[in-house]
Amino acid sequence: MSNTVVIEIRRAKASDACSVAECHDEAWRTAYRGIIPGTELEKLIVRRGPAWWDSAIRKGSRVALLQFGDKIAGYANYGRNRARSLDYDGEIYELYLRPEFQGLGFGRRLFTAARRDLAQSALRSLIVWALSENDNAVEFYRALSGKAVARSSEKFGSRSLDKIAFGWQS
Repeated sequence: MSNTVVIEIRRAKASDACSVAECHDEAWRTAYRGIIPGTELEKLIVRRGPAWWDSAIRKGSRVALLQFGDKIAGYANYGRNRARSLDYDGEIYELYLRPEFQGLGFGRRLFTAARRDLAQSALRSLIVWALSENDNAVEFYRALSGKAVARSSEKFGSRSLDKIAFGWQS
């Protein structure tokens, strides 16, 4: 007898808020431990609890979920490019997978789904920001043929961290 696990990418519903918050918590702890100072990282995670996600989803934020069986394995949220100085239409604000689902091609599937959804809204070119110390993210976006198009920095408590914008033209 074979067990088939259904893997799907779908739009988040308000009822997914707790699962998305859990996924966010797990993914951020893994991605940023040792990069973003501990107390700052904790604040960022706590701020994005179920109520935050519930509100974002209800207000119409585009949040795509990668569902593996009955578990939310990852999410992406995206929309218009927020950096007016950069000539790109769309932006993926966040794309994260739970640690056990990384390195299996799921991130690529989520990225492709978000990009396709943006293109259907005539947002054809795309930008994604990643902290330069987040080696996994930097390698991931390079592997997807993203070109480093801008640099900036962001303060996390007393620490200023460098970040890179990766771009894709239509």
